[in-house]
Amino acid sequence: MRVRPRRPLTLAVILAAALVTGTIVAPPAASAATAAFVRTASWSSGYEAKFTVTNDTSTAISSWTVQFDLPSGSTVGSFWDARVTSSGQRVTAVNQSWNGSLAPGGSTTFGFVVAGTGDPTNCTVNGGACTGGPGNPSGPATPTGLRVTGTTASSATLAWNAVSGTVTGYRVYEGSTVKATVTGTSATVSGLATCSAHSWTVTAYNSTGESAKSSPVSATTTGCTGGTGPMAAAPYLYPGWGEPPAPSTVMEATGIKWFTIAFVLSGGGCTPAWDGSGPLTGGAHASTIAAIRAAGGDVIPSFGGWSGNKLGPNCASASALAGAYQQVINAYGLKAIDIDIENSDEFENEAVQDRILGALKIVKQNNPGIKTIVTFGTTTTGPSYYGTRLVNQAAALGANIDTFTIMPFDFGGGANMYQNTVNAAEGLKNTLKTAFGWSDATAYAHLGISGMNGLSDQQELTSPTTWTQIRDWAKARGLSRFTFWSVNRDRPCPGGGVVAHCSGISQNNWEFTSITARY
Repeated sequence: MRVRPRRPLTLAVILAAALVTGTIVAPPAASAATAAFVRTASWSSGYEAKFTVTNDTSTAISSWTVQFDLPSGSTVGSFWDARVTSSGQRVTAVNQSWNGSLAPGGSTTFGFVVAGTGDPTNCTVNGGACTGGPGNPSGPATPTGLRVTGTTASSATLAWNAVSGTVTGYRVYEGSTVKATVTGTSATVSGLATCSAHSWTVTAYNSTGESAKSSPVSATTTGCTGGTGPMAAAPYLYPGWGEPPAPSTVMEATGIKWFTIAFVLSGGGCTPAWDGSGPLTGGAHASTIAAIRAAGGDVIPSFGGWSGNKLGPNCASASALAGAYQQVINAYGLKAIDIDIENSDEFENEAVQDRILGALKIVKQNNPGIKTIVTFGTTTTGPSYYGTRLVNQAAALGANIDTFTIMPFDFGGGANMYQNTVNAAEGLKNTLKTAFGWSDATAYAHLGISGMNGLSDQQELTSPTTWTQIRDWAKARGLSRFTFWSVNRDRPCPGGGVVAHCSGISQNNWEFTSITARY
């Protein structure tokens, strides 16, 4: 692997949390500007959230102001994409210069972090209520705090906050279809397909009518065949490069549990060595792995990378290469390995591609339950010739790869890294479907994204906001790997360029790792 926001970000480093999405929104009257609140992450002592401001009028607006109250004990900390002030428990958010003008039907967002667990109340936008019709005006208010509390291979359990006043019950919708009707504030939707993505809303009703639908919450059922759980979020950490941080410091600050450790190379012939010279055990890499495990985490060693003397070209056969991989597996009792196939010596060498795939097939046969990951470059529309060949050969050889991970950077991504990353991932999904005959859901479950935080070698910019958007897109589709290069660079140095120990942009320490930890 190789070493913009349009405006500065001030999002604080957040302690680890499972992603919990909740909403406070009642669709407003067609003549009003609206502000819809949604939690984007929650933890025991607070949450991250955003408001979406929408111009529902028939004429453009040039500015907006959102005001709301927070209950005693809850305060706004960091914020972005608005100018936010507080007076007591009253919070005022005013547009920035770039997002105040909204055409009819246009919208924008601003976000913030709250210390405390209380949601906003008494919300107004430009002096009018943030909530209102088109629900029946005499019916109940819209439920808030919709969230997913659990999933199985065939069901999902939802919960939400109770609505005050007279409420007969609640209806859970998927699209326009009622999936459950209950009298309490939770429901289990059953009969779902394994590894399938869904989106739900909830309404309240009584004898006078039904509320507006809440904003949606999404989840994917379990049973996906790709890697799952904390292993899916494993950013790269390079103990031999870029002022490597203490793993426990990063883990405590972000909640990350897994790291991908770079890089295992050839120590001469078909003998594995860290960085091509370090011992498999007893050196800096081994100490890093021990520290991660002592703090409750685990690791995925990465073989290869962009440069260095690699095992793939040096091992004479698939079985010999599998033996080299096995030495590292045995040394650390691994649950997963990552083969970072890059450059002309491996990625663009068809014989070496086949050797690597053959070796991974042997590794899978000899190590039941181990996860195998291949990581490779991409174009903005999906795999190149060599990437497509890699996927097709994996299918033809029966290599049983768990996750195919693209690196959407240094690929001409330009100014729109979010959309180009999505386009590249969709291109890989379609390649996987063609090669293996998989459904969309199964293809996504075998797909990963490995980005580059801050500035890439080509000066492409992935900001914390963009990385959050990419994470949310990937999470909604159940991708089996979400990582980035690298934790060493996950520190601010605006104007610092492309360097080993920081991102080249304005950010908080470990901000990209914090975002990744909430995958």
